[in-house]
Amino acid sequence: MFELHPRLAADTRVLGDLPLCRVLLAKESQYPWLILVPRVAGLREIHHLAPLQQQQLMQESCAVAALMEQALAPDKINVAALGNLVPQLHLHHVARFVGDKAWPGPIWGAHPVIPHGPQVLAREADTWQTRLGTVPGFAPIYADE
Repeated sequence: MFELHPRLAADTRVLGDLPLCRVLLAKESQYPWLILVPRVAGLREIHHLAPLQQQQLMQESCAVAALMEQALAPDKINVAALGNLVPQLHLHHVARFVGDKAWPGPIWGAHPVIPHGPQVLAREADTWQTRLGTVPGFAPIYADE
């Protein structure tokens, strides 16, 4: 049975589900940041997915990246599956801008995390759920569910 890793659960807000992945919004306020987590129990690596699931993951990742690009017009979308601290497979999608706090370096460890306040996080979650509503197969999950 699929369960979200406790660290992912603590550091994010659930936005909803795509056909394969749970979509999360990072609580970090310094960068627009969505995370996809395939809803497959015990999954650690992309190559552990069945071939059709690998294709579905790529389709969902590209849809999220394109949505971020359209909505935010960033200079770069960074997509990464690191997993050194959280072994559960998850794909980070971070919109980067020339002049953001960590540019041009990686965001990890560059600066202390500054989380969204509760009201801003709720507003960001609503905005992203609305945007994601244009992606085929997206089903929102609301905070009180």
